[in-house]
Amino acid sequence: MIKAEDWMDIKMMYKEGYSIRAIAKISGLSRNTVRRVVLEKVPKEFKKVKRGSKLDEYKGYIEKRYKESELSAIRIKQEIEKMGYDGSATILRRYIRSLGSKEIEYKKMTVRFETPPGQQAQADWAYAGRFKNKEGKEVSIYIFVMVLGYSRYMYTEFTTSMKTEQLIECHLNAFQYFGGWPNCVLYDNMKQVKISLEEINPLFLDFAKYYGLIIKTHQIRRPRTKGKVERMVDYVKDNFLNGREFASLEELNRENKIWLENTANSRIHSTTKEKPASLLGKENLTSLLTKPVYQLSVKESRKVTKEGFVHYQGSQYSVPPKYVGKIVVVEDSQQKIQVKSQDLIIAQHQKASTGGLSIADKRHIDEMWQITVGKNSQQAEKLPSWQIKFEQVVENRKLSVYEEVI
Repeated sequence: MIKAEDWMDIKMMYKEGYSIRAIAKISGLSRNTVRRVVLEKVPKEFKKVKRGSKLDEYKGYIEKRYKESELSAIRIKQEIEKMGYDGSATILRRYIRSLGSKEIEYKKMTVRFETPPGQQAQADWAYAGRFKNKEGKEVSIYIFVMVLGYSRYMYTEFTTSMKTEQLIECHLNAFQYFGGWPNCVLYDNMKQVKISLEEINPLFLDFAKYYGLIIKTHQIRRPRTKGKVERMVDYVKDNFLNGREFASLEELNRENKIWLENTANSRIHSTTKEKPASLLGKENLTSLLTKPVYQLSVKESRKVTKEGFVHYQGSQYSVPPKYVGKIVVVEDSQQKIQVKSQDLIIAQHQKASTGGLSIADKRHIDEMWQITVGKNSQQAEKLPSWQIKFEQVVENRKLSVYEEVI
């Protein structure tokens, strides 16, 4: 039966994307043993009464926490005491010192990638728990974290939404906090950034193009390629959130800003050996003064129907037929509806005065008619079955109806 530490190692490596073959090679265990551990929900060793050191049953947890955040012995002792540990700090310090040799093994698993100033930031979103709002309803809280790759200067913000619009707003706040933006941002494969392996979320792409941001996502099953921000998420939870209480989301974010200034960005970083705040001036970010702030209007992604329309707030708006089946962005601003594909405006309409209307551009109907039945709209208007007032209300009928009147 394998040790608890080995069990934790296998679980951690499998979660990070290592194959069973690779884990077996690293650990020296058989593939069958590795496969069994992967399928286990609880390690069998934990069910046994431990003999010997009082620390034995907590070693797996200690090693994991030390590797993630390099916590002090006192901080780890506080955590494991809540789990039942009643031993001394001395044996805990001794065990943590012995983990130094294992840290070398962990570093071999991932090649650390250092980025030049201003080149890259890493961003992530993580669940942070639930709290009761003013109405007494429990809501989920999420942490947005962005870390500049060179200086390790970081920005964090707490939200109750993970919508794409909220992600963009967090980016704008981060750029304001940094005083500029980097050339590239690295993400995981979150749907707010990528709606498929090949396609960037059009809402987010519009924002990224405005700032000239290069969007990169980590390799599938290789989240450690954005390890800087992964570690910082754990750091925020451990150093800022753990053991504290907040009366509201507003208070949480106020205290968060104080913590960023006085702790996170003022500490000596374990890798750079410098304070992130001291290196920020060397980041060579693109200045905020070079561009007006991106205007975050109401934008939603929609799929163009086979009739050549997009649905928005109960009405539908025409687009050129060549976009049928594609994902586009509907932008609602000052009673105007713009439909975009990539950075190209493909249709503009007055916003419908009420729901249930179909707003059409005559050119779009002409093109659709040519494609479907080879007729033009002038011929169609001679038919008594239907009439169109273009750029106004179009009777909500499918093209099959138009074909039938021929």
